[in-house]
Amino acid sequence: MSWSSLIPATSFMPIQATEIAKEVDLLYAFLIIASLVSFVILIGGMTWFLIKFKRTSVDQKSAYITHNNFAEFLWSFIPLVIMMGIFYWGMVIFEKLRTPPEDVAAEIHVTAEQWAWTYRYANGKEFYSSANDPMIVPAGKATKLILTSKDVIHSFYVPAFRTKQDAVPGKLTQLWFEPKQPGEYIVFCTEYCGTKHSGMMIKIKAIPSEEYAAWYHAEKKGADSPADLGKVLFAQKACASCHSIDGSRVVGPTMKGLFGSERKFADGTKAKADENYLRESILVSSAKIVETYPAAMPLFQGQLSDEDVANLIEYIKSIK
Repeated sequence: MSWSSLIPATSFMPIQATEIAKEVDLLYAFLIIASLVSFVILIGGMTWFLIKFKRTSVDQKSAYITHNNFAEFLWSFIPLVIMMGIFYWGMVIFEKLRTPPEDVAAEIHVTAEQWAWTYRYANGKEFYSSANDPMIVPAGKATKLILTSKDVIHSFYVPAFRTKQDAVPGKLTQLWFEPKQPGEYIVFCTEYCGTKHSGMMIKIKAIPSEEYAAWYHAEKKGADSPADLGKVLFAQKACASCHSIDGSRVVGPTMKGLFGSERKFADGTKAKADENYLRESILVSSAKIVETYPAAMPLFQGQLSDEDVANLIEYIKSIK
């Protein structure tokens, strides 16, 4: 028996493979029902007025309807309240879709290119959609993807999870999901990216978390982990001469506990030190100068590959 056979099918919508998928479908169902009710009220009312006030002779004058401020207020205010409720409801779901939990069980770097996906795990294992390799993730646990692209914009879309995120050249985006149970789920690219766009599909294979842990740790690494490679690069580029890893202050900010912290800059603005902030700070260090520190770091744009930057980021994330 395959894992996919455990998942019930539906003819109207894709399977609800995550808890958030249920919330998305509930909002969608409400929109359909509200639109249907609005349609019936509008078209039904218009039809009733056409019949009631139909002119039966040429000489007959049109009926005069007196002005009613209260009625005008109601037919404007009630839809406004409903629309604001829908907006808030959608905003809450969107926030859940875009904010991964703290206890992420797996973090995978996904790189898109015409017309394939590459996915690399934190222990250095790397797989390719061109080789028909599935993306292995734990069922019942949260998985975070960090996406980028080598060429054009691609879009990582999993219908069963009701989640989609663009993979953009020169930028890191993120997506997360938590499959409720084991199964296989199809991933589509939903941003037209060339002649073989429609064939740019992969499978996400969710397996029990215990089985995933055994698979992740038992298989031999194909290469050093991204964090290990980043540590080597950190030494090769003499980053330690300006950035400590033990919390002490030197020329530049320390790397200890940097990832996820709030940074305050010389111009008074603030930002969270996420993957995109680290990428920008590595390549274009002058973009955001941390408060009380000099603008002393050289620019590495054009000197480091996307893979080098990703490895450095993973190493910095590991310095707690």
